[in-house]
Amino acid sequence: MARVHLYVAAACAVVLALAAPSLAGDPDMLQDICVADKTIPIKINGFPCKANVTADDFFFDGLRNPGNTNNPNGAVVTAANVDMFAGVNTLGVSMARIDYAPGGLNPPHTHPRATEIIFVIEGVLEVGFITTADKLFSKIITKGDVFVFPRGLVHFQQNRGHGPATVVAGFNSQLQGTQQVAMTLFGAMPPVSSDILAKAFRIDNRLVDAIKARF
Repeated sequence: MARVHLYVAAACAVVLALAAPSLAGDPDMLQDICVADKTIPIKINGFPCKANVTADDFFFDGLRNPGNTNNPNGAVVTAANVDMFAGVNTLGVSMARIDYAPGGLNPPHTHPRATEIIFVIEGVLEVGFITTADKLFSKIITKGDVFVFPRGLVHFQQNRGHGPATVVAGFNSQLQGTQQVAMTLFGAMPPVSSDILAKAFRIDNRLVDAIKARF
């Protein structure tokens, strides 16, 4: 019986070892290319492959121009993931451009499927992430600097300069997913019960309802 348990434990260890690389990003692709065909209504872990492929499928010019930062956060993310750029389907990579007005904030959020790395094009930013042990790692970064946010951890960026700021972000996923903490909790549909949020944040229901009204 002890030997059986040993074999089972060894088998589990092998399965976990083989699975570990896939946890770092999207699964490995099984062909050279698989440009996303969004006209096919099949739901899979990714998109079906397009039949007729051209060089234009691997080209995207959506990050050329600054995004419009005229919004409550004063920041905007322009994505170059599979939703906007079909050529990255199954390749396990994507990008984004993030523009910030002075004081602009990319609010606390997570990417459940990707690690993120940013390169500062211009400006001065305060960036940071929080571990599952509630430890904050933050730093002021500026033009030419690079900072990385581990997969799944809550993180943020805020423009601390007097002018606009811009970063380019890279992700090890074709579609990293984004959950903004405040929007997820206070703007969910159907809504999270106010008494749950009131108890979690140690505030009263009226304040929760007032916050919800802003989302």
